[in-house]
Amino acid sequence: MRHRRNTTKLKRNTAHRKSLLANLACSLIQHGRIKTTFGKAKALRPVAEKLVTQAKRNDLHSRRLAIAFLRQKEAVSKLFAEVAPAAATRAGGYCRIIKLGQRMTDSAPMAIIEWVDQPELGSEEVVEVAAEETTSAPVAEKKPAKKAAKKAVVAAE
Repeated sequence: MRHRRNTTKLKRNTAHRKSLLANLACSLIQHGRIKTTFGKAKALRPVAEKLVTQAKRNDLHSRRLAIAFLRQKEAVSKLFAEVAPAAATRAGGYCRIIKLGQRMTDSAPMAIIEWVDQPELGSEEVVEVAAEETTSAPVAEKKPAKKAAKKAVVAAE
């Protein structure tokens, strides 16, 4: 029986979804924090946490399984060398998702997903950085700036 075996499909077929999650996981491992849609972040969290749990075992079999899923040896070496030792004392919950609000272009809900044990920034600083990224000038304020720039170019000629 398939009780509680639901998968977030993200409107993609199986191969595209696996490739997308592998690429998102590689980006998360390499950068420590990525900005993506909320649905993709929620789908990525269990994948990333299973990879960290696998990497905490630190044996050849778990390394080969990680290489088979991620398909990037640099990401796997960073996972085993930096991410897994940082989460060695934690029993789970390696990722944090911070909601950002809606994207300006298509109103898709955005989020930041990051490692909890990341030493670079605290959560307060992340919220401040995220707020700076999402705020921008309204469309009415942008148009006069473009017109002024065009007038300056014409005047310079």
